[in-house]
Amino acid sequence: MTEAGAMRWYVVQTQPNAEAKAALNLRRQGFEVYWPRYLKQRRHARKVDVAAKPLFPRYMFVAIDIAAQRWRSVQSTFGVARLVCNGDEPARVPDGVVDVIRAREDGNGFVTLDIKPAFAPGDKVRVVAGAFAESRGLFANLADHDRVSILLEMLGRKVRVLIDADMVAAA
Repeated sequence: MTEAGAMRWYVVQTQPNAEAKAALNLRRQGFEVYWPRYLKQRRHARKVDVAAKPLFPRYMFVAIDIAAQRWRSVQSTFGVARLVCNGDEPARVPDGVVDVIRAREDGNGFVTLDIKPAFAPGDKVRVVAGAFAESRGLFANLADHDRVSILLEMLGRKVRVLIDADMVAAA
């Protein structure tokens, strides 16, 4: 099936919130691990902070030479729930997938995500949190990286409001 000496990427499912533990223990066993992460802004109590989050929560990639390495040891590694398999054989990640993800990394090793508006201009939206909670309006445009511009009906006219993108949902 695979030729000797061929390192291929496979997928490991980790235990909940144990990606770092699984990556450390897999590396200790000599496996190459790729755990793609991105930076996520979090807002809470008028504070904004940035935290590294897994691109695929509970999953990471591991490079294995099936013919030369003891790949079954991955199954019993601390932090690992299972190696994703097709039957009795590990399910191989198609060639190039990991390279495409790595190509999107910034200088610090975090994957950059495209920011695309979830709505088109004129779509009906509903504010789900904040001072305008449960207000309905029309999506105008993406204001910046984290905020959207919406038109709310107030005092008999449409008023443009800038609001956090995560506070808006489809109406």
